[in-house]
Amino acid sequence: MFRYSAIVAIGALSFGVLSSFAKLAYAQGYTAGEITFAQAVLGAVILWAMVFFKKFNNKTYRIKANWKLFAIGACMGISAYTYYLSLAYIPASLAIVLLMQMTWMSIVAESLFFGKKPDRVAVTTAILILLGTIFAANLLDVKSLNFSPIGIALGLISAMLYTLFVMLTSNLDKDIPSFEKGAMMTTGSALVIALVNFKSLALSTHIDVGLFKWGSALALFGTVIPPICFNAGMPKIGPGLSSILLTLELPAAVFCAHLILGEDIAIAQVFGISVILLSIAYLNISKAKSPQQPGRSAKDRLTTDCGSAI
Repeated sequence: MFRYSAIVAIGALSFGVLSSFAKLAYAQGYTAGEITFAQAVLGAVILWAMVFFKKFNNKTYRIKANWKLFAIGACMGISAYTYYLSLAYIPASLAIVLLMQMTWMSIVAESLFFGKKPDRVAVTTAILILLGTIFAANLLDVKSLNFSPIGIALGLISAMLYTLFVMLTSNLDKDIPSFEKGAMMTTGSALVIALVNFKSLALSTHIDVGLFKWGSALALFGTVIPPICFNAGMPKIGPGLSSILLTLELPAAVFCAHLILGEDIAIAQVFGISVILLSIAYLNISKAKSPQQPGRSAKDRLTTDCGSAI
């Protein structure tokens, strides 16, 4: 159990370095469109290579195009793009806190789209996450409030789009091989990012070795390592513990922002992040103790379907 828990934790921790890498790429003159496109393209190349390697070793293996996966990947791509775009306006530690709002957003979406009335645990969790966010974003320190409203809006839009991504993946055929699924989604992501940023990418003078370097790093830590770890560990430890381990992305991102970028972290922020983490853990522990219900909750879908998101 510990071995598989550690594997899932590594996947979650790898997500934590992405925002810091993106910030470093910005410092070298690259844009959100460039680095997101580079990550998606290189990630797709790596995943397709894995798919064709499997086909080479298994002659009976057949690749079946699934246009739903490309469309869902487009949603994933816009979510990643808006997240990276938010990093141009706000600190990396705040961007990841805003992305974590997808937890309570998934509860709301589940109620709206699936007609499932949130229970006391879900409502309590949502309230605690919102309260934790106030401290994590250091909103009580009026003197330090210099965050861009545009950046905050982009961060929240990214969280909403990621929640939509989770909802869309809930009805996918679970028999689709994971690498094939990831390859098609990431291809859809690359295509929509290219369309949105077509003009800037066509005129860009930054399509160089440096962009390849950052794109490779982002693809490795955001597109390749997480799905491999999640697919290897999650089936062994279950969705409840997986959900809790996934929250390691939050402290990892904040720690990397402090260590790599030199972002200051106030005591209030540490308290707020702790509240958010404990709230998510409370939600999943409560669900694990409750009787099994048919189907999966939005949060459970989040743990098993987030092969290659942000």
